[in-house]
Amino acid sequence: MGGDDDSEGRLVAGRYRLGPVIGIGSSAVVRRGRDLRDGVRVAVKLFHPGGSLQDRRQQRREMDALSRLDHPGLVGLRDGGTESGRPFVVTDLVEGPTLAERIGRAPLPPAEVRRIGAQLADALAHVHQGGIVHRDVKPANVLLGDGSRAHLADFGIAKALDGAAATEAGTVVGTAAFLAPEQARGQHVGPPADVYALGLVLLEALTGRREYPGRAVESATARLHRRPLVPDGLPADLAGALTAMTLDDPAARPTAAAVAATLAAAPSHAAPAGGGRHRRRPARRRGVVPAAAAVLVLAAAGGTALLLAPADPAPAATAPAMVPAAGER
Repeated sequence: MGGDDDSEGRLVAGRYRLGPVIGIGSSAVVRRGRDLRDGVRVAVKLFHPGGSLQDRRQQRREMDALSRLDHPGLVGLRDGGTESGRPFVVTDLVEGPTLAERIGRAPLPPAEVRRIGAQLADALAHVHQGGIVHRDVKPANVLLGDGSRAHLADFGIAKALDGAAATEAGTVVGTAAFLAPEQARGQHVGPPADVYALGLVLLEALTGRREYPGRAVESATARLHRRPLVPDGLPADLAGALTAMTLDDPAARPTAAAVAATLAAAPSHAAPAGGGRHRRRPARRRGVVPAAAAVLVLAAAGGTALLLAPADPAPAATAPAMVPAAGER
């Protein structure tokens, strides 16, 4: 492979035969491929040549994060490197829709949301145990495969828990619709932010609607004004888990491991929360307008970037094609 040639049929690293494009993003193109050594189908993520320093840091972060993790609920790293000055990453190919595509067809029943949530929470627990925060958990980064197991993809903006991150000071990273409150404020981001984002993902899967829609600033600051709405009529333990996962205070949220245990347990036979007729009205928060205004002012002044990851289309929009190394959309 030379220069910016990534055409179908070309070889990468002398062993990966490129196939059709399955995803295109601002920093890379993802193609279906085949490993000629063992015949296994793979996903080959080819970063655009001549990228910025930030792009190169993102590439390195993704490879470093994936190389440290090994879990059936994660898209596994198979290979990576640079050829003719162009970085590439080879990952497992997970055939099937993303959760975003699945939600676009219809909301999911509580039992399926519970199963997917338990699997993703277990994967996140492994990520956190490995010293990494994903920071971009969203439906488009969840690959459903054949339906037996959900896979979490795209570690392009992951952050090591030791604080080693390749982002500029004052930058808020993630996708606006799924930022935790502390992310929206530009505060310290740890594993609780992933738990919060997973809570929003599961709520969207249940309701079929985006909890905090709108443009980046509008979406990111909306959670500073109101709590997410947990639907009535859910089993009490599922409703309780979702409420706890989306608490304002990061320290009050359960760990990913605790969420996995709760959702994997036998469904509660307790009466559904709220009787299934009306949605809880969230308590309005006090003292948050100044914080929201500060974020807005910083964004307007160019002091804070609210969005590094591409926006995830709301459920009402037509879902894009599956991307094995998600986030390139």
